Amino acid sequence: MEGLAILCLLLAAAALTEISAEAHPPPVTNFSISVKNLCTIYWQWSPPEGVNATCKLWYDSHLGEDEVISLKTFRVEEVALNERICLQVRSQCSVSSTNPSDAVEMCTVPPEGDPESAVTRLQCIWYNLCQMNCTWLPGKKAPPGTNYALYYWYSPLEKSLQCANYYTEGELIGCSFDLLKGKVSGSEKIQIMVTDTAGTIRPSYNITFLNSVKPEHPVITALSFQNDSLYVEWESPENFESNCLVYQVEITDSKPELYKAEESKNKCHISQTPQDLPGNSKDKNCFVISDVDRDTLYTVRVRAKASKYCFEDKNLWSAWSPEKSIGQKPDPTFYTITLLSIPVAISISTLLLLLYLKRLKIIIFPPIPDPGKIFKEMFSDQNDDTLHWKKCDIYEKQIKEEIDSVVLVENLKKTSQ
Repeated sequence: MEGLAILCLLLAAAALTEISAEAHPPPVTNFSISVKNLCTIYWQWSPPEGVNATCKLWYDSHLGEDEVISLKTFRVEEVALNERICLQVRSQCSVSSTNPSDAVEMCTVPPEGDPESAVTRLQCIWYNLCQMNCTWLPGKKAPPGTNYALYYWYSPLEKSLQCANYYTEGELIGCSFDLLKGKVSGSEKIQIMVTDTAGTIRPSYNITFLNSVKPEHPVITALSFQNDSLYVEWESPENFESNCLVYQVEITDSKPELYKAEESKNKCHISQTPQDLPGNSKDKNCFVISDVDRDTLYTVRVRAKASKYCFEDKNLWSAWSPEKSIGQKPDPTFYTITLLSIPVAISISTLLLLLYLKRLKIIIFPPIPDPGKIFKEMFSDQNDDTLHWKKCDIYEKQIKEEIDSVVLVENLKKTSQ
């Protein structure tokens, strides 16, 4: 009986503990918000009052669809402040509580100004691990002649800095500033704000993640023919570690047509590199094309992008390297003469073939004589001669008679005188 009583007491205590844990706690208090740097938002609150002593408080915070359950009484986020940002917080007595408190919400104030005056297409690209290039387009309702100002901040900086190197690229306006990899080793984001010096346009914000980079173009250092192969050698852009770049080699010949375009291997081994190339080293980047013609002119260029093993692959290819050529360019006069002579040769050959076929037809099928036609032509010729003689005699007589009559008329005139 005593054991049964003890068991009942334990079950009752457990039930009471579960009821207290699942109790509906009050909402948090003293909820506040502040913005530091450019886009760093701090939300802070105090624990609710009058909570049961057996309740271990947890806080469930929602930022849009992003949910965080923590024991902390604050939350810090880096968010672009282009619109109203709100955080909802609930208190609960367990991580997986089904009976949390009512939500308390705290929001940022949206930027001041006409939304159509803010810049558009604001984007920043980390260039060669040493420089950040940001570009944008003016807003539709931005005043003409606006003097733009770009501010930036990342974790090692004590305060935000203003960009000084402004430029234009067609319709785009941009600004670049130094951002060495060593100075941002502990940061994953950089905060950007673009406004104007007069404060007439609405500020525009951007959060750029430092997980993608656009490298500078490689530099081709050597081209060489070895037997029937073409060796291409180049130097990698600075600031990148080994195997953090992949390359694309484009080789065109003088025909012209694309010869090959492939991603190169990692690094050249000593056995793959011709011995007579200067600066021969296993750290050199190279590419080998086999079965080439030394009498053809080859033009080579190389570009690079960050490897997916070191950075996020966003297909940010560098510009193409300056072109280099090797081989002999064929004489264009020869091809011109060849192209012009082909139709002439075809025309002459066709004419000669037609004449030959006609002559060949006469030889193979000679005309058959027609005796009736021969006699007909003979008699026809004799009749023509007789008729001609008669006509000539009549014509002469007519001429004589006409002359005599003229003489007679002249004599009559003399007599009358």
